[in-house]
Amino acid sequence: MLETLRRIVQEVNDAPNLRAALEVIVQRVKVAVKADVCSVYLTDFDKGRHVLRASDGLRPEAVDRVHLALHKGLIGLVCDRAEPINLQDATSHPNYRFIPETGEQPYNGFLGVPIIQHRRVLGVLVAQQREQRRFAEDEATFLLTLASQLAGAITHANASGELAAMQAAKRRQKRFMTGRPSASGVGIGTAVVAFRPAELRLVPDRPVDDPGQEVARFHAALDKASAEIGGLKQQMAISLSEEDAALFDAWAMLLRSDSLLNRVEELIQQGCWAPGALRRTIDEHCKVFESMEDAYMRERGSDIRDLGRRILSHLQHSQSLPPENYPASTILVGEEVSATQLAEVPVGQLKGIVCATGSSASHVAILARALGIPAIMGVADLQVGRLEGHELIVDGYLGRVHLQPPPSVLEEYAKLISEMHSQSAVLEQMRGCHSQTRDGERVHVYLNTGLVSETSSLGLEESEGVGLYRTELPFMVRDRFPSEEVQRNNYRRVLKHFHPRPVTLRTLDIGGDKPLPYFPINESNPFLGWRGIRISLDHPEIFLTQVRAMLRASVGLDNLRILLPMISHISEVIDAKRLIQQALDEVLQEGRKVRRPKLGVMIEVPSAVFQAEALACLVDFISLGTNDLTQYLLAVDRNNPNVGDLFSDLHPAVLKAIHQVMRDAGPQVEDISVCGEMAGNPLSAILLVGMGYRHLSMSAGGLLKIKYALSHIDLPLAQHMAASALCCEEPETVKILMERLLMEHDMLHLVAPTGAVGGS
Repeated sequence: MLETLRRIVQEVNDAPNLRAALEVIVQRVKVAVKADVCSVYLTDFDKGRHVLRASDGLRPEAVDRVHLALHKGLIGLVCDRAEPINLQDATSHPNYRFIPETGEQPYNGFLGVPIIQHRRVLGVLVAQQREQRRFAEDEATFLLTLASQLAGAITHANASGELAAMQAAKRRQKRFMTGRPSASGVGIGTAVVAFRPAELRLVPDRPVDDPGQEVARFHAALDKASAEIGGLKQQMAISLSEEDAALFDAWAMLLRSDSLLNRVEELIQQGCWAPGALRRTIDEHCKVFESMEDAYMRERGSDIRDLGRRILSHLQHSQSLPPENYPASTILVGEEVSATQLAEVPVGQLKGIVCATGSSASHVAILARALGIPAIMGVADLQVGRLEGHELIVDGYLGRVHLQPPPSVLEEYAKLISEMHSQSAVLEQMRGCHSQTRDGERVHVYLNTGLVSETSSLGLEESEGVGLYRTELPFMVRDRFPSEEVQRNNYRRVLKHFHPRPVTLRTLDIGGDKPLPYFPINESNPFLGWRGIRISLDHPEIFLTQVRAMLRASVGLDNLRILLPMISHISEVIDAKRLIQQALDEVLQEGRKVRRPKLGVMIEVPSAVFQAEALACLVDFISLGTNDLTQYLLAVDRNNPNVGDLFSDLHPAVLKAIHQVMRDAGPQVEDISVCGEMAGNPLSAILLVGMGYRHLSMSAGGLLKIKYALSHIDLPLAQHMAASALCCEEPETVKILMERLLMEHDMLHLVAPTGAVGGS
């Protein structure tokens, strides 16, 4: 039955439309489970009924005409329970309804399984038998598996308008798909599918007779890929700031990293041909990055895989593909859109990006934000192959992709685009202004970043320093720990970049979920394992080298702040302070004039929340990592599509934890900052200020928005909103409360278009 299942799933995926997919399902299932009838009922929520949409065994003329009211019959019971119902004698069940129009005889055996997508029952897949029969357990699971495949096709058909056409109803439909908004804005254009001409996973293992020649072939391909990246940088330099364009330098660094070069050459010397050695090396590197908890670092795996494909395309001696004929208004769509594919679209023609995978931490999302192009990542059930040439609207505020929108929707979004241009001009007026509330309460805004090359001019000019600088990347692109001098040069660059403003360098945050290629760690539960400060303390030689590099980098600048990650015990801070003092003594003994930097801890696990007061007595400042704190408090991985909807930093438990930290630790330290996404979201930033926070650290894109939002709010009002939010019981209630506030102050456009269309 497994092979049958595989064939049916493939046929459903290859079906040109929903109608064909339904026909495949009912015909194949009827044969597979030896039933007399197989049917699909789809739920029409607007009209409150279940409609027969396909059947093999019932009268053909009944399809699209026969319907049951919601909650009625065995179909309604399956929907209400959202679980399979398997009956040997269906006619004796109190919910049984005989429908003469179908031509069905009194069928006894009945198996109905729900078709579910994101908790919503979209319909029911039914198998029926004349004789009394209870379907076997493996037959029930067989139907359940097919129902899950069908759910994706139904969702796509609903979004594209196909389902509306099937229903032949002239009523307003929900014609959009949803994903994670990763770059705000609205774009209208024609879909162009980004595909991969060279696929690493298809490369076989083959032996090689002349390793030296194969190494030379690899380096020739590498040179061509490097030149290609350089050309893309030159093309993008017109529309990107110098700092943003330097992203391409980061990719060039990845291409030439010791760990990649040495590993490929090592495998070739062992007798593997270059494409196979490249595939194995890229896979090894990607597994390291993709297993990480930190979204920013995890997305670096996509960059490495994209670079690997570019090298492979040159290794294969493939002819260059003809230039893509990009429409004047292009929406780039793909299973996995890379930043280099984005760069290939002519400047000014790219209006939006839609991706089935990825997150806001991917380089394509980073570039999209820098270019002001709306982007939506993680769009579930995106039927990429069917979208080429279709007109799309990308709503980067609400995370919606509208497919083949009707004229009325197009007109509304055209108005929104015009409105946003006016709003951008208003935000630009905040450049150079202090961040403060309307009644003059100062709120300091800082920048979160991971590479100096990713620091845009906006982040450099508008932030009051760096609230969180990730130090992991230089460790990850090498085949050994970077030397103290290499680290010093990296840290010196960012400290000078922002001098005299403060720069907070977070010590190495690696571990079970972020292993280094040369420092492997295998754990059954890496999220709760050996990581962050735990590794630093267990390997003082690594920690001391990094701290010495930080201290030496700060000589003559004195704007360094050191931040310790993943603190869960008081003893960890005490031990870390001892090692930092040791490093300081060593640097001073070398005759370097360096001041003791301010020391802080990250509160990102629940235990630290309840020990915030004790921690505050040991350090100069505290930083709340609200992304991880929310994840640990709610036991939700926000990058897991099955539970991502449960992740909310407006959850009352999260708000109460944040409030408790300020209450307990605020009087003990110089400052407490928030460096998660909450800081850059106007909805939550106002609440943070109301709770007493005066230091917010965010990505560059949030700086002007937060300045604008705070300038329209008095401190007493922010305090009142915080008190009200702390009394709420559901995150949605808090969201509505804050959206109402923004609406009353004509600021809802900061989080979504004021005239958002498309329904809910």
